[in-house]
Amino acid sequence: MSDVVTTDVVPGDSAAAALAFLTEMSPDLRGAAILAADGSVLAAAADAGRWREDAATLFGIADAAGGEPVEQIHVATEQGEVFALRHEGLAAIAVTERFALASLMFFDMRSTLRDLARTARTEGEG
Repeated sequence: MSDVVTTDVVPGDSAAAALAFLTEMSPDLRGAAILAADGSVLAAAADAGRWREDAATLFGIADAAGGEPVEQIHVATEQGEVFALRHEGLAAIAVTERFALASLMFFDMRSTLRDLARTARTEGEG
């Protein structure tokens, strides 16, 4: 499935609201960030620079392993889990408690990015 690229600029307040909604919907969430296609952080739970670096590293390693860009990543450890997703030219990365339900986490992240991309397109038209 090809990924539609969102070329419209996502307003910071829309990204912050989307991140707040994701946090509210995911009780196991420890922290998360939403990134633009260029890797810049649109909204983050904490240090935006750190989220940018870590997301770039995570996606870079996963992309190199398969030889092509990945859509989603899930890493589980004894201390917690990491989820990363690209959708419509945006990306979300989240760190959760251990045993978070992966299918639900990816559903919430994809829905959040889909709504955010729709908001960007709508605001770009006006």
